[in-house]
Amino acid sequence: MLGASGIARPRLWHAAGWLTLVWQSLYEAVVDAAEQRRLFVLLPFSLIFGLAVYALLPAEPEAFHFIIGSLCVTGCLVLATLSHSLAGLRVATQLCAAWLGFCLLALHGLAFGTAMLSVPAYGTYEARVDEVLSADASGIRAVVSSMRPIEDARELPIRRARILLPTEPRVEVGDLIETRIRLASVPGPILPGAFDGQFHAYFSGIGAYGNAIGTVEIVAQGDDGDIARRVQALRNHIGERIDLALEGSSAAIGRAIMMGDQSAISDETRDVMAASGLAHVYSISGLHLSIVAGGIFWLLRLALASLPMALTWPNKQIAAIAGLSAAFGYLLLAGGMDNVPAFRSTLMLALIFGAVLAGRRALTMRNVAIAALVIILIDPASVFRASFQLSFAAVVALIGIYELPRLSPPGTGGSVERLLRFISATAWTSFVAGAATLLFSAYHFQQTAPLGVLGNVLALPFVGLIMWFGVLAILAMPFGLDGPLLKLMGWNIDRMVDVAGLVAGWSANLTGNPILAGWTLLAGLGAFAWFAFIDGRWRLLVPVIVLPIVLLFGFSPRPDVLIADTTQAVAVRDGTGMGLVTGRTGSFAVDVWSQHYQTEIAPTHSGTHCDSVGCIVKTERFSIAVIRNAAAFAEDCVGQDLVVARILAPKGCGASGQIITANDLANGGVQWLRWDETAGRFEIRPAIETLSRPWRVLPR
Repeated sequence: MLGASGIARPRLWHAAGWLTLVWQSLYEAVVDAAEQRRLFVLLPFSLIFGLAVYALLPAEPEAFHFIIGSLCVTGCLVLATLSHSLAGLRVATQLCAAWLGFCLLALHGLAFGTAMLSVPAYGTYEARVDEVLSADASGIRAVVSSMRPIEDARELPIRRARILLPTEPRVEVGDLIETRIRLASVPGPILPGAFDGQFHAYFSGIGAYGNAIGTVEIVAQGDDGDIARRVQALRNHIGERIDLALEGSSAAIGRAIMMGDQSAISDETRDVMAASGLAHVYSISGLHLSIVAGGIFWLLRLALASLPMALTWPNKQIAAIAGLSAAFGYLLLAGGMDNVPAFRSTLMLALIFGAVLAGRRALTMRNVAIAALVIILIDPASVFRASFQLSFAAVVALIGIYELPRLSPPGTGGSVERLLRFISATAWTSFVAGAATLLFSAYHFQQTAPLGVLGNVLALPFVGLIMWFGVLAILAMPFGLDGPLLKLMGWNIDRMVDVAGLVAGWSANLTGNPILAGWTLLAGLGAFAWFAFIDGRWRLLVPVIVLPIVLLFGFSPRPDVLIADTTQAVAVRDGTGMGLVTGRTGSFAVDVWSQHYQTEIAPTHSGTHCDSVGCIVKTERFSIAVIRNAAAFAEDCVGQDLVVARILAPKGCGASGQIITANDLANGGVQWLRWDETAGRFEIRPAIETLSRPWRVLPR
């Protein structure tokens, strides 16, 4: 074909036609998804979007903001209904879901939030034990409420507190105790964008952390008929039996898998398991519940099928009820609804078994959406935890891949062929789940497991045996026959840890330390929303587009200076690592910084010169003064690119550069600084952007 100038332009026309065809196919895919009522699966994503907008606001909205917003959203819904516009009604529904998400955290805070302790407290208090989080040789970690001051203690505005109690006496849920307690404020994030303990503590009703000083007196024991108390007693008994039969990492992982108590797992074990892609094994989730509940479903159905008198029974439904009962029993042992990953997985299994009972398809994106909606409505703050994001992403990816058309029907083959298919399915499942969670694990843990698929394939047989020996051990405990079964469980745990160590060694030179920007999580949310909504292979389009965008623009720069808020630590870039100008290695902040950036922080910066009143550190790009005494202000306030003063600085100090004051550290927490060569000054990011949110601890 010739253009107006007589020049052939077939490629241009082919390109335009190809783009038109792609656009038409995409449009048809969106329309088909909407017609198939897949817009329902977008509801949890809209809720999450609203939650994120609320959490990112620079200040807490006023009551009239919520009223005006609610009226506007209601008006949109009414207009869409009156106009009889199906498209308008669909948009209005998603808008309502997003607005509900925006309001949800505020409503949850009104119902369960607490005032945050800003001034440390010390005194004798009477309190009720609400939860026992863990118990080991270091003490009992519990959540207490109804704290009543005794003698000279002052009234506390907080609803609950998390405290460390001595191992004796053994307190249980419901006990009323009296002891001297030292309480401190809940710490904020240790870095910008890091885990925010104040945020999550507030929505759990926990306003302070502390520990008991001296003896603890049980004033009144709780009701032995209380289900929570009885379950806790059972958990304590199981933990004692595990400690009696196993030791070291075997006992620690055994307690984590059977009871959800990860407190005894060492940092070394955690690092090895994470590097091999097996960290999910000691966190009770869908894998564990599927092995237990699914195994009982399969075994009971097989047993009933072998009985002549049961041929006319609803065997599938009976087995489903047994599997569901096993899942809820496991959930109770794992800590109930307080163990959010276990509760989320149990809810998903309940939907699956419910579909089996109703004779409907079990593995659908709609069921995933229902489970997510229930979790978000019950505990909206969990959306911001790594466990929710990882499990939600993995389930959405697995169900989405499961829904794709299969290239070939499953074969029947012999034993070897079935074994190879099982290994292939395990590897494929691990690959899909690993790829889906890669962005979220990289953001939260700054680590990837490049050989995670191999680690999961090699370890899965041991994981299955761990779970089944654990189930048999619990069933044998009333008869005192659990010892050998726990030993077998421990042997398989050791072999799993051996596999983890082997795979971690292989991937030692392959792992990285990605530091991702916060917007990448929103990009991932959008990609998963598209993936869940679209039915067919077009669902892969947006994830494929988002991946190179994140790789090109999603990495956050590393700091040149880190300044702790509650200690004297000031770390400055020193070659490929960092060095301390003030402070000491081994402190909590320094250890977290070193682990987060996988960077060695030396005890002393090579360019530091200190005297009795302060320190000066000079690098090739900038100089910093850290002032310890007011006598240093006269000399060190000028001529430096940055002044760090934890004491009241005179007016005009830092005029020739920048200054971090005690007020900046009290209000913003840890300070993250990066030298901008073009501007000739530091880019400064505080860990706490604003204090005008209800979960923030106000400075004294």
